[in-house]
Amino acid sequence: MPATSAASVTSVTVGSDLHLEVRGPGLRTGLMDALREAVRTGRLTPGTRLPSSRTLAADLGIARNTVADAYAELVAEGWLTARQGSGTRVARRAAPRARTPSGPPARPARPTPTHSLRVGTPDLGSFPRAEWLAAARRALAVAPYDAFDYGDERGRPELRAALADYLARTRGVYADPERVVLCSGFVHGLALMGRVLAARRGRPTGKARGGAAGKARAVAVESYGLDFHRDILTAAGLRTPALPLDELGTRTAELASGEGELRGVDAVLLTPAHQYPTGAALHSDRRAEAVDWARRTGGLILEDDYDGEFRYDRQPVGALQGLDPERVVHLGTASKSLAPGLRLAWMVLPEALVGEVTGAKGRVGTVPSALDQLTLAEFLASGAYDRHVRSMRLRYRRRRDQLVEALAARAPECRVTGISAGLHAVVELPPGRGERAMTDSAARHGLDIRGLSAFRHPSLPPVAREALVIGFGAPTESAWPGALDALCRVLE
Repeated sequence: MPATSAASVTSVTVGSDLHLEVRGPGLRTGLMDALREAVRTGRLTPGTRLPSSRTLAADLGIARNTVADAYAELVAEGWLTARQGSGTRVARRAAPRARTPSGPPARPARPTPTHSLRVGTPDLGSFPRAEWLAAARRALAVAPYDAFDYGDERGRPELRAALADYLARTRGVYADPERVVLCSGFVHGLALMGRVLAARRGRPTGKARGGAAGKARAVAVESYGLDFHRDILTAAGLRTPALPLDELGTRTAELASGEGELRGVDAVLLTPAHQYPTGAALHSDRRAEAVDWARRTGGLILEDDYDGEFRYDRQPVGALQGLDPERVVHLGTASKSLAPGLRLAWMVLPEALVGEVTGAKGRVGTVPSALDQLTLAEFLASGAYDRHVRSMRLRYRRRRDQLVEALAARAPECRVTGISAGLHAVVELPPGRGERAMTDSAARHGLDIRGLSAFRHPSLPPVAREALVIGFGAPTESAWPGALDALCRVLE
């Protein structure tokens, strides 16, 4: 073997590949230099077991004595250790001292939070591992061969059928399985809809416009919401004007005016069951106004039903889609009910949009893992999903009640709103206590929380309303009491 070659070494002892650049005038010197460099740069970490001299010699095509001599010298230098029965390992040397940076010192980072009260995350410690594993085993045992092929762009038929039954039963959705399209999270579904809306060139945009050809120019959004949802639509080439809201939810009547920034709006993104993040449920009159606007103009309503299963002391609010399945795109997800890491979400589409959305999927992404789809289908069909949602609904309601009671006792000047459903609450701050001061104080107490202003649409002027958005779903059961106590200490 030439002395300047590089060799990939596969060791049955380590069970992994070891890439060494063996260079220099001699094989032993080149091998030693390569091993020193691998240790120095951290590619070989302390305690890593190296291949035996026989294995490494065979893989490199050099004499065993050459490898043995190189190992022995590196042991003497302290780079490696060798013990009977333990083999040759990288010595537990101190890490090289970091080079002193030039320039001004960096600003000290905020301490790592001990507790997270951020919205949008469920209690990940309560994921039903045993039940999910059992469902996966049952699903895998009966999965057809074609489940492991690329499959339908809409997703597995088993899950689409199970979702159609579940959504009709629990959310009042008209969900023919042929209209259900699986996606990798709500963001994926919204990106697909953004592409479809922006690509509607040369097509009629509604009766009120006389069937004239046009392009979807804008998607109205609620004046409080997630910035990255707006960013997704903006990236598709769409404007995102804001609709105002109040205690009755989004003021959908302003869609009909078509004035100012709302001129040219062809769709609207709403969170009707539980406005994100203020917590209001969209009033029935305003639900009807939104549907009437869509029917009259040929517009679309994008319904984000992100936590529709979690309601507490109110009657269930059915999905808006049930009022007009041809004008509402229903978007749901398992990220709040199970876990966001599953990347399982769905869209229930108007019949006319199914082809456009599945066509767009080829450009934006594909469906979630077939095994995860089959597992969720089994989880739904067996009733395990219903049982888990009921259990978590009781748990989150108990946390909500504990939050309200604790703040009433320890910070009575704070008012808690938006708590009839969902996994978060809005804590209205009294005069003199600003959001920024409170979030900074929370960080010093090891709490990760956000102020309400972080969700305000950028086109809106600052308002006097100062509030914190508290996600009571995120902590585990064991961490929740500590997180609640830390919050109360901040607000006291």
